[in-house]
Amino acid sequence: MSDPASLGPFEPRLVRQRKRRARPTFREASFLHARVAADLADRLEAIPRSFERVLSLGGGGLFSEEVRARPALSDRLGAILETGLDLIDPEHLPFAPGAFDLIVSPLALHWVNDLPGALIQLRLALKPDGLLLASLLGGDTLNELRLSLIEAESELTGGAGPRVSPFAGLQDLAGLLQRAGFALPAADRDVIKVRYAEPMRLLADLRAMGETSALRERSPRSLSRRILARTFDIYRERHADEDGRVRATFEILTATGWSPHESQQQPLKPGSAKARLADALGTKERSAGDKAGS
Repeated sequence: MSDPASLGPFEPRLVRQRKRRARPTFREASFLHARVAADLADRLEAIPRSFERVLSLGGGGLFSEEVRARPALSDRLGAILETGLDLIDPEHLPFAPGAFDLIVSPLALHWVNDLPGALIQLRLALKPDGLLLASLLGGDTLNELRLSLIEAESELTGGAGPRVSPFAGLQDLAGLLQRAGFALPAADRDVIKVRYAEPMRLLADLRAMGETSALRERSPRSLSRRILARTFDIYRERHADEDGRVRATFEILTATGWSPHESQQQPLKPGSAKARLADALGTKERSAGDKAGS
């Protein structure tokens, strides 16, 4: 049977290569990862419990730094094991079942080919009643760049190849959490608009973050200077503000799920209600066959 990861859109070797290349430059363009690390820390501060064994998958160490800057939160978390996609394959985790009380993943899982399989492995790596908090890029990310590239390449060559990575949607993520066996699954989104003086600055930031494309099926045509120049022209024409600065969209999806445990809230079984809805609404109950007003 084929490995699902081998059939996905990304080339794992290229993902690791991009992340390793970005190590010296990551902090120069880490604004997005820093924001996500702060958001995950905010969410943890709202959960009144301690987590002794913590894994941080992705984020370049920014989550640990954010935790250390918050003494009240730091006191509730044990030692944090930091790792990234340049060191570990999230589709083949090397951790024993129940190894962690908490797993956070700041902006890493959008590079995973077999996301359902990775989520299952993350759940298994949690002890019962352990928590997963994972943020990843969503489907609206870089839509301005994607559309500009498609239009420029189609105009100049008569066709457009894949250049920008595909990303999951919010509903997809919520469903995947449930399929992976997480209890109390939830997913939400945050849309961030970043403005640049020039589109080239956006590409420089993506390279510095290690977030440039690592697609398995890449366009056979190289991205020539002519295509890139036309892409930037279209970008400025279609996605610039009145002051001339261009916009770049980043959609952040955040998944929350708990490893199942008997102590968690369970949905009621059908027919187990102890009060009538009609009584709560102060109305008279009618059978389904009664006409309105009878």
